[in-house]
Amino acid sequence: MQSVTLKVEGMSCNHCVQAVEGAVTKAGAAGKVNLATGSVAVEYDDAKVSLAAIKEAIEDQGYDVAK
Repeated sequence: MQSVTLKVEGMSCNHCVQAVEGAVTKAGAAGKVNLATGSVAVEYDDAKVSLAAIKEAIEDQGYDVAK
């Protein structure tokens, strides 16, 4: 398992939290958003999903991912 914390710009409310966590889950990983820091802690199996795919899933929801 890999763990990484991604900075996600544009999150401001609980709906944002649900959208980002949902995108991470759909991509095949687990994520927990911290609105205060504007980040999401992601755990994933790199044999099953790439970090690029997780970032893309978040960006598809309308957020910018910076690392």
